[in-house]
Amino acid sequence: MNSTIILGLLGGLALFLYGMQMMSAGLESAAGDKMKEILERLTSNRFLGVLVGAVITAVIQSSSATTVMAVGFVNSGMMTLNQAVWIIMGANIGTTITGQLIALDVGAMAPLIAFIGVAMIVFMKNPKIQYIGQIFAGLGILFIGMNMMGDAMVPLRDFPPFINLMTRFSNPAVGILAGMVFTALIQSSSASVGILQALALSGVISLRNAAFVLFGQNIGTCITAVLASIGTERNAKRTTIIHLLFNIIGTVIFTVVCLVFPLTDYVAAFSGSSITRQIANMHTLFNITTSILLIPFGNQLAVLAVKILPEKEEEKEHHKHLKYMKEVDTSVDATIGTAAIYMEGMKKEISRMLEMARINVEKSFQACLQGNSQSIDDVEKREEYIDYLNKEISRAISKMMIHETNEKNSKNIGSYFDITGNIERIGDHAVNICDYTKLIEENNIKFSDESLAEIEEMRMICAGMFRAVQEITTDDATWLEAIHDSENYVDEKTEEFYQKHLERIKRGECNDEACIIFSEMLTDFERIGDHIWNVAKQIGKIKERN
Repeated sequence: MNSTIILGLLGGLALFLYGMQMMSAGLESAAGDKMKEILERLTSNRFLGVLVGAVITAVIQSSSATTVMAVGFVNSGMMTLNQAVWIIMGANIGTTITGQLIALDVGAMAPLIAFIGVAMIVFMKNPKIQYIGQIFAGLGILFIGMNMMGDAMVPLRDFPPFINLMTRFSNPAVGILAGMVFTALIQSSSASVGILQALALSGVISLRNAAFVLFGQNIGTCITAVLASIGTERNAKRTTIIHLLFNIIGTVIFTVVCLVFPLTDYVAAFSGSSITRQIANMHTLFNITTSILLIPFGNQLAVLAVKILPEKEEEKEHHKHLKYMKEVDTSVDATIGTAAIYMEGMKKEISRMLEMARINVEKSFQACLQGNSQSIDDVEKREEYIDYLNKEISRAISKMMIHETNEKNSKNIGSYFDITGNIERIGDHAVNICDYTKLIEENNIKFSDESLAEIEEMRMICAGMFRAVQEITTDDATWLEAIHDSENYVDEKTEEFYQKHLERIKRGECNDEACIIFSEMLTDFERIGDHIWNVAKQIGKIKERN
């Protein structure tokens, strides 16, 4: 095997992979966020789920991208594990469209197709037309690369070491392993199937041997989703397990069938003489048949995934972790829908953080009223959790702000950043009130009945403001106006309580330590109102933009 063959193979492979990536990117850009919206509105109907998964994958030509989206949606809580089962099944069907396109034998027209696409990109100013041009250019380059690989591999038919290697693929285990490893390396079953078609077209591998490699390729494509699930919550990881189970079960079934019955002969009979068409049809048959067989057992697959990956103690609620967010993917080829996934996850994490701050404010006032610091440890642990969420959410936001190009999303991300900071400050003021409780208990400080009544009123006002923020209504103007009125009311009450406090001091009804603590508490009360109002303003801006 000389250097010309190696260079031809590498050059053809480079063009093939680049063409596929270019075509996929063009399809994703043309589709926009519509694919994401379809997934968001998915119902629990299994057949609709399979159809949606198939259509989306057929459009973006990547089952890995669709599965990664499903992993992200499950992680953010926008999709249940059971819904993801149907999406994954559909994705495996949709990915077969690439093999069918390659089987169309339009290699002679490939340069013209590429030229048309490049002309549309270079000479047209309309972005949508440029996206379509990107699709055509990618398709043309893909076929040119495939032809180069096919031509380079023709001499290999008479090269004994290569013939010996291909012969080994008649062993199902070797063929499946080869397909699995190669697809895992390039992270695209569509691309690896296309390369397998190029191999077969050059005459170096038979359909029977190619079938086992094809089955392994379906398992290898799961690696992308597995990598995407790193750092996600438990259900997202279970989504990748379902993806693996689907393809492993299908591989076992079809391997047994191929060993017992002449399935490849039947496929060759109804596919005609084109080996690329035969491989494409085998790929389609594998995924459609496996989906049909497993649709009745989709819920059982979800249950099995839960048993394989049960809940771990450290991932339960009382341990610090991001429940709805995962590490932000800053790569240029992040899948479509990722912005929506991160936004939804971020919104849910911030809601968790706000609820923790509400509980801490409530408990801190209660502890102060009771003069008992027993519950303070709980408040301090929750405050540590709030600080953790603030740090992790802020880190994710900073990454998203760098890479986000959509103006509306960029502004929303900025608003979420502001909200997170304000919630963290609310938590700090709750801890301040707890610190006062420690002093009250240690020094046996007593407040007058009037002072205790005012502290109770502070607690109730704060609780009302939290409730108003968390129970958002559709009437933004009325809702924001009510929060603003509450914030003004906090300012008025702060001034009122302060004046009454001065009068008590003049009457000698308040000792020095109690005076200082009450004054500091008024400051915290007023600041909590300010921060809740800041949170409400940013929520209002987000709702207005959306």
